[in-house]
Amino acid sequence: MFAYIIRRILIMIPTLIAISMISFIIIQLPPGDFLTTYVSQLSASGETVDQAELESLKKRFGLDEPIYMQYLQWVWNFIHGDFGHSFEWNKPVSELIGERLQLTIIISVCTLLFTWAVAVPIGVYSAVRQYSWLDYVLTVFGFIGLATPNFLLALILLWVSYAYLGLSIGGLFSPDYADAPWSFAKVLDLFKHLWIPVVIVGLGHTAKFIRIIRGNLLDELRKPYVVTARAKGLSETRLILKYPVRVAINPLVSTIGWTLPELISGIAITAVVLNLPTTGPLLLSALMSQDMQLAGTFIMLLSCLTVVGTLLSDILLAWVDPRIRFGAREGL
Repeated sequence: MFAYIIRRILIMIPTLIAISMISFIIIQLPPGDFLTTYVSQLSASGETVDQAELESLKKRFGLDEPIYMQYLQWVWNFIHGDFGHSFEWNKPVSELIGERLQLTIIISVCTLLFTWAVAVPIGVYSAVRQYSWLDYVLTVFGFIGLATPNFLLALILLWVSYAYLGLSIGGLFSPDYADAPWSFAKVLDLFKHLWIPVVIVGLGHTAKFIRIIRGNLLDELRKPYVVTARAKGLSETRLILKYPVRVAINPLVSTIGWTLPELISGIAITAVVLNLPTTGPLLLSALMSQDMQLAGTFIMLLSCLTVVGTLLSDILLAWVDPRIRFGAREGL
């Protein structure tokens, strides 16, 4: 198991290097840079553009250097925790994304736990009680969850809460705590509002995972080892939970690699609708304004989350399914 984990970690290094190159190239693909957008905005508003100031900004942010030097400098600073300077906000990137990233990770982790806690029991029940009336009901709600975009559900809940309850469910904090320093009272206020984005974002993933678990478990329940174990007198509950369920959740465990970054980047529109102070709206703004330092940092962080999530998936799969561990030993 230890050798298997070391192998997966070593594979991460060239993967991250390749991702950093691709991310930097993607950021550089649009014509011009932030200064081009900056000049266009000034010209549109009728203001004059100081050429000396533009040259000074190019030199300050290294935009006058060759493209490979810009890349090497960006990677070197990134490794040392310097994510660069945001042109649009005129602030260090680390300062901009610090608190937003914390709140986004909290939402992502809570959404993942909510998704698993709801999807696994329902998926198991639907497979064991196939074609029961409750299975049909859960299937209908599952398809509704798959078909409803998160931002549309957010808009519906906003309208219903305001029109019929007179409440505003946007944001993660009450007005009294929005700009207040962190305290126990602010944490409690956060958890009072946290369930709304968690349920909205997690609904689609929950419906998808229910279908995955149900389908996989139905396949496992028809296999000979289940029939044999049942014939030997093993209790039904222990039989299902100990063998078929462990195999059926393999695809669920393997999705951690793309679920973590998807929960962070995929809720951008939902975050805008709900007015959430998360990374999604900031990433959207950085891409629209070609703020290379800010957008590049987000892309690299999402890529790192994908790689780390894939590593966690591999480790959990090796723990859940012994066949993976044995296969790794044979490969060595």
